[in-house]
Amino acid sequence: MTVMASESRDSISSEELVVWRMLQRAQVRITRLLEADLLVEHDLALASYDVLMQLSESPDRRLRMNDLAERVLLSRSGLTRLIDRLQRDGLVEREACASDARGLFAVLTDAGALRLAEATPTYLRGIRAQFLDVLDATELRQCAAMLNKLFPASDT
Repeated sequence: MTVMASESRDSISSEELVVWRMLQRAQVRITRLLEADLLVEHDLALASYDVLMQLSESPDRRLRMNDLAERVLLSRSGLTRLIDRLQRDGLVEREACASDARGLFAVLTDAGALRLAEATPTYLRGIRAQFLDVLDATELRQCAAMLNKLFPASDT
């Protein structure tokens, strides 16, 4: 499908709307399938996996709650509820920030790191099956180029 950019900035052509909806459906479909696999195999929601992964990739396996909320695309209150659940399960802990009495860190526990390690092969298999294996190398490069236009490196 060839889509031409519409001339008017306050309207969207039917072809443009179709592309937008396809992008939304693809993201939702892949996310739902990844989450279903993680829940069935590891009793871990995709948002929880994302939090554990972000913490594991951070220095000292910790992030300030505000920074973590930005990285996992959750509101502060949504992240607070999620961290409450993860803390009850022993996967994360909260620690006070020494330099800011109001600040809190989320910290990955050893149990959280173990759960993440167990779930990662499932997560990677899902990405491969639902996305990477569907596209050939050229399409993958084109997809990356298009996404880089939408989200330049400084925005990620």
